[in-house]
Amino acid sequence: MAVVAGKRDRDQEREAQHWIETVIGEKFPAGHVYEDCLRDGILLCRLMNRLSPGIVPKINTTGGDYKMMDNINQFQKACIKYGVADVDLFQTTDLWDRKNVALVTTTIFAVGRACYKHPEFRGPYLGPRPAEENRREFTEEQLRAGEGLIGLQAGSNKGATQAGLNFGATRKILLGK
Repeated sequence: MAVVAGKRDRDQEREAQHWIETVIGEKFPAGHVYEDCLRDGILLCRLMNRLSPGIVPKINTTGGDYKMMDNINQFQKACIKYGVADVDLFQTTDLWDRKNVALVTTTIFAVGRACYKHPEFRGPYLGPRPAEENRREFTEEQLRAGEGLIGLQAGSNKGATQAGLNFGATRKILLGK
């Protein structure tokens, strides 16, 4: 899922909206635009509390702009506690000032992927399952066995030499000029 220069993908926004509605059990207000419904942070905080009850201790439902921006900050802190990498989070101004709504959607997808890491979560997932580490252990003997081999990436000359190869014209050295 690549977001280039803040380009919005309406299909991803619809998918994220549907996932949020399904998880929290309520629809976005009718007639409102996607980012306007998320702008006050209330739905985002409800989402996090549904995923992990009590992770957002107080959701501000009334008050001025500062209170609503605080909801967004609480959502971001809850995301980190839930296991979303901080590099996947949008900045408050991305949503509040509608500067980069595509990054907001990317963050919602990151929350959806983080749900895979929580076996207690029984709801729908959003996005592909993240890759898991596949650690391998080798004995010292196995590591030493590979030292004498030429890897296939290095290639093999099978006894060939460069004798007789000429590329282009030969170099002529003229003395006395």
